[in-house]
Amino acid sequence: MSIFKAYDVRGIYPDELDESVARLIGNAMASFIGKSPIVVGQDVRLSSPSISQAAIEGILDAGIDVVDIGVCTTPMNYFAVGYLKAAGGMMTTASHNPARYNGFKLCRENAIALSYERGISHLENVVQKGEYKKGKAKGRRSSANVLEDYRAHILRVAGEVLPFKMVMDTGNGVAGLFIEKIFGSLPCKIYPLYFEPDGRFPNHEANPLKLENLRDLQREVKRVGADLGVALDGDGDRCAFVDEKAQIITSDIMTALMAKETLKKHPGAKILYDLRSSLVVPEEIIASGGVPIRSRVGHAYAKEVMREQDIAFGGELSGHYYFRENFYADSGFLALAAVLSILSERKKPVSELVAPLQRYFATGELNFEVKDKDAKIAELAKIFSDAKIDYLDGITISYSDWWCNVRKSNTEPVLRLNLEAKTREKMEETKSRVISILTSSL
Repeated sequence: MSIFKAYDVRGIYPDELDESVARLIGNAMASFIGKSPIVVGQDVRLSSPSISQAAIEGILDAGIDVVDIGVCTTPMNYFAVGYLKAAGGMMTTASHNPARYNGFKLCRENAIALSYERGISHLENVVQKGEYKKGKAKGRRSSANVLEDYRAHILRVAGEVLPFKMVMDTGNGVAGLFIEKIFGSLPCKIYPLYFEPDGRFPNHEANPLKLENLRDLQREVKRVGADLGVALDGDGDRCAFVDEKAQIITSDIMTALMAKETLKKHPGAKILYDLRSSLVVPEEIIASGGVPIRSRVGHAYAKEVMREQDIAFGGELSGHYYFRENFYADSGFLALAAVLSILSERKKPVSELVAPLQRYFATGELNFEVKDKDAKIAELAKIFSDAKIDYLDGITISYSDWWCNVRKSNTEPVLRLNLEAKTREKMEETKSRVISILTSSL
């Protein structure tokens, strides 16, 4: 598969992405943006210093200036682009992927994300041709430290916070470097798990979507009697939450909770959710007087819709949470600040706040290797032709008592299934039926 994905660049280092490719990508990014400066940051992967340096060289050779903010989270990179009024941003990271990967998350001015259709395909074309442009004069390199401004930005959302006990697992990713610096002034007791940056990710993958990566967090929440457990991914743009009983709360339920609170502050606002989310999300948005906006999967696409429709808040099942006051971009730290604000205002345990929202039964995301994905989607449409069907992202099949979405992965050669029903029995029944279709020969 190409390293140029639907909403980022990502590949195995050094087999698919090395310093020479990074230099070409940086140069192509400079020609695409065409203005100065471009903010460049990096995570803590072992290959990130050399990959980031190569990308910077490519930008400078094109005659475009660079503001190097060094080691940072991806949301800090987005913030720096918007706050410094830069022309674009380039974050060296492979997000939650295993240690052997690296890549780039890319944006234009005001942290407008590049998607494949809007920028990344151009980079792919230039890199494949081996084109390398040199400016009349080399660009200038400077550095900036946005930490204090970013800290103030985050804590404005948190407001007056009560003295909670929190366990936080950053999976040896970059977020661990900044937890105390940003949240240390709050009256909370933070119990750290794997804060030490280590690009090998020796304890577990820095991917909070995989349940096995939350086990240590759950154990520690029980051990210390914490009010909340939080896990962040390798570059700090996604987070997952665990309640005081050490039960995992799915990100769509957290989206519904945060949406309700957002609508208290912004009555009638639009709230975005991705199409894999529980029916609870649009139901709660409507019940709270808001306007639900359904989006296809992927941070670049979600941000585009957020900006186009001036949406106040959005959430994805993957643990991305988007905020209008954050240049419509995602931030794991801002999501945590928002949750701390909710807990402080409501003065109830997390489990009690989410209990009314956990009223349906979902399979979670299941993956299937399928040779002819388009043919399989067409087969599903034929079998369930009496359902309400749409193709916003893959195929969504909806009945009165259950629904499912089957879509092609943007990052892996698989079909992904999400299914939800109003009863557990219906969920199990329809899950078995849909899986049998996905695994049968065409």
